[in-house]
Amino acid sequence: MIRVLIADDEALMRAGIRLILENADDIEVVAEAGDGREAAAACRTQEVDVALVDVQMPVRDGIAAAEDISRLSPRTCVVMLTAFGQDAHVTRALRAGASGFLLKDTGPADLIRAVRLAAKGEPVLAPRITRQLLERHVRSGRETEAALRRIEELTPAERDVLRLLGTGLSNVDIADALYLSAGTVKAHISRILTRTGCANRVQAAVLAHDAGLLGER
Repeated sequence: MIRVLIADDEALMRAGIRLILENADDIEVVAEAGDGREAAAACRTQEVDVALVDVQMPVRDGIAAAEDISRLSPRTCVVMLTAFGQDAHVTRALRAGASGFLLKDTGPADLIRAVRLAAKGEPVLAPRITRQLLERHVRSGRETEAALRRIEELTPAERDVLRLLGTGLSNVDIADALYLSAGTVKAHISRILTRTGCANRVQAAVLAHDAGLLGER
C-alpha cells in the first residue's frame, strides 16, 4: 500500500482528495494536516510514502513544510498542490526538496496516477506549467555557472540522461530515447543524484535547466 498524507488548510479540499484516493486499491490515506507544522509532525511520527502538501497554509506554509519533511523524513516524497499562477511559490518548493507539483484542478485519474508515480520516485510535474515554470523562474546567469560546475564530473551518457530527465520524461521514456534499458537509466540517475548533490529527480531536472542542457542535442 502507498501511504499518503494530505495537507491543506481547507477541510473540503482534504475530503475531496481523500475520496478520490480511497477509490484506488493500492493507496491508503494515513493522515491529514491543516497546516505545515502538522504535516511535518505527521511524517515524523508515522510512515508516509507520499505527502500531498498545499503551497499556502497557516502556521508554516507548504514550502517550509517541504523543507521540514525532507529533513525529518527523507523517504517521503513531497508533492505540492498549487493553483495555476503560483509558479514562483512552486519554484521555491522544488528547491526546498519537493518531488514535484500538481494543479489543484487535476482530475481524479491523474491524481491517482501522480501518487503512484511519486511513490516510485518518478517525476510529478503538471504538464501545463512545467516548462513555463522552470524557464521563467529557475535560470539566471549566476545559477548557470554554479550548475555547470555541479555537472562537471558527469559522463557524456549521464549528461544525456540528465538532459532528458529535465524535460520530465520517465525512466522508460528516457530508455527508449537513448536505446538503453530502464535499469541502466535508473543506475545513471542514481549516480547523477550522488554526483550533483540533488535530493531527487525533480531537483535534477531544475539543475538541467540551470545548466542549459535542454538546448543540447
